[in-house]
Amino acid sequence: MITYDKVYDVIVVGAGHAGCEAALAAARMGAEVLLLTISLDTIAQMSCNPAIGGLAKGQLVKEIDALGGEMAKNIDKTGIHFRLLNTKKGPAVRSSRAQADKKLYHVEMKRTIEGQERLEIKQEVVEDLIVEDGRVKGVITKTCAFLGRTVILTTGTFLKGLIHIGDTSFVGGRLGEPSAENLSDALRRLGFEIGRLKTGTPPRVNAKSIDFKAMTIQYPDDPPRPFSFSNDRVDRPQVPCYLTYTNERTHEIIRRNLKRSARFSGRIKSIGPRYCPSIEDKIVRFPDKERHQIFVEPEGLDTLEIYLNGISTSMPVDVQLEMLRTISGLERVEIMRPAYAIEYDFAPPTQLKPSLETKLVEGLFFAGQINGTSGYEEAAAQGIIAGINAVLKIRGEEPLILDRSQAYIGVLIDDLVTKGTDEPYRMFTSRAEYRLILREDNADLRLMEIGRRLGLIDDETYARFSRKKRLITQEMERLQEIKLYPNPETQRIMKEMGTAPISQPMTLKDLLRRPEVSYRMIERFFPPPQEMPWQVKEQVEIQVKYEGYIRRQEEQIKQFRRMERMIIPPDFDYSKVKGISNEAREKLSKVRPRSIGQASRISGVSPADISILMIALEAWKREMS
Repeated sequence: MITYDKVYDVIVVGAGHAGCEAALAAARMGAEVLLLTISLDTIAQMSCNPAIGGLAKGQLVKEIDALGGEMAKNIDKTGIHFRLLNTKKGPAVRSSRAQADKKLYHVEMKRTIEGQERLEIKQEVVEDLIVEDGRVKGVITKTCAFLGRTVILTTGTFLKGLIHIGDTSFVGGRLGEPSAENLSDALRRLGFEIGRLKTGTPPRVNAKSIDFKAMTIQYPDDPPRPFSFSNDRVDRPQVPCYLTYTNERTHEIIRRNLKRSARFSGRIKSIGPRYCPSIEDKIVRFPDKERHQIFVEPEGLDTLEIYLNGISTSMPVDVQLEMLRTISGLERVEIMRPAYAIEYDFAPPTQLKPSLETKLVEGLFFAGQINGTSGYEEAAAQGIIAGINAVLKIRGEEPLILDRSQAYIGVLIDDLVTKGTDEPYRMFTSRAEYRLILREDNADLRLMEIGRRLGLIDDETYARFSRKKRLITQEMERLQEIKLYPNPETQRIMKEMGTAPISQPMTLKDLLRRPEVSYRMIERFFPPPQEMPWQVKEQVEIQVKYEGYIRRQEEQIKQFRRMERMIIPPDFDYSKVKGISNEAREKLSKVRPRSIGQASRISGVSPADISILMIALEAWKREMS
């Protein structure tokens, strides 16, 4: 076997959304990086829906951006339908989403990667890992060996990928692409536990065969709000999406053909995503539901391909066509690419440290769907953390570990490494107990200083961020300083605002706390000394209106961090802790939590177990001192 004549700092395997963020972060931190991909033509490929963001996922994208990642910038360059979701609800659950021009998204990300200094890309299929004395030394491809000080696996659905369309099954990592058949066997030989998951995608259909007038039109936001904190606006053409529904005729066709579905015929053995089920799953699980939504979304400005969001299936192509033609607007539809399900290998993520380094092999990191997650955003979030921590590992520095009170990324990784998953994991706002603090609008205020310290935030972006922080502080002080008095002029203004008159002196900040008073009203009647960017106005209004709730959540976070600071030594012997349950002892020994806080979140570890563990830990510390 030929060995390539260079030793890299970081080797990233896979150029999906996790791999791209990992490689870019590592290279931008000064490491020499090699990115290996099965195909240079599918870098940052959008295998399923060509969209970025969505509920809770928008928060992840904003956090990636605040740390210095690329996903938000790339969707701002390529998005064709931007919408802010949950606008009628509180800021804690609002999330951005954008439909991408699928081909352009790939092209722009490939251009960014190709232009990044210290980052090389090669088309190779990785077959094995080089491991010596418990530490990774490189990878072996079909053609040669590449040496590296750290390795990050971001393999997506390519590990022994098996595609199902009805009663037809064939090997593939994506439709039309090969799978990686040997790498998961190599992981098994090293002692890793390997499981099997399933996901799927709906058919792509020809826009010329759709009657859009029979559907409900959904317009994008005007103006579109950019994802990246480095952008003020999006300068791209925007297009509408559409909404239609299945009906009883559709459901009857599905029920009649369930045995032809790869999912219900028994061909698929693995577990699929609970929160993004196939249409046949929906019909079986919700038999009384009269209809299901289908979002009709364009895949780009220069293609006729339309993505039918909500009707993922593993039915045969003839059944796919029959059921689609019962749906309003799709009566004459033609399928361009059939829907399919795919099974693939993954490594249960309790085998990872919170840094995403594996416990079994030093210097080896996993990120993305190999850890049991679903979604581009979850993958990219893991990718940037793995890339950062691979470099910090080489430097001999402490890893970057974001906790649950700092970021959705922290919630995601903590859930994975602490609780594991036996089905594709998807992020939701309900998973984040401190979601009022972890809003997408303040991701830069939470994380950009960290990105700057790591060398991932450039001077221009940081200067912009610093100005935003300064203006927020100044405006909050102004609102606190200016007082209104109950005179005729003030009462006239109150009437024009549509709010009750005041009977005693009141600051502008107190006035803004009123539900019916907006910052726009304050700005109109009591303008600031200089024009404020919309991002500053948004922050000021949220911070004022939710100040009491935010303060309460900050108190909860203090209690949370007290538990997180109780560090458990990596070699702590749980077998010697008397009084905890056998289940707790087994789970603690397997997960090896880094803190009492993390231990308390392990399924099967009770509050009583935690109390005993804290006493044992104190005794151990006294013994060691």
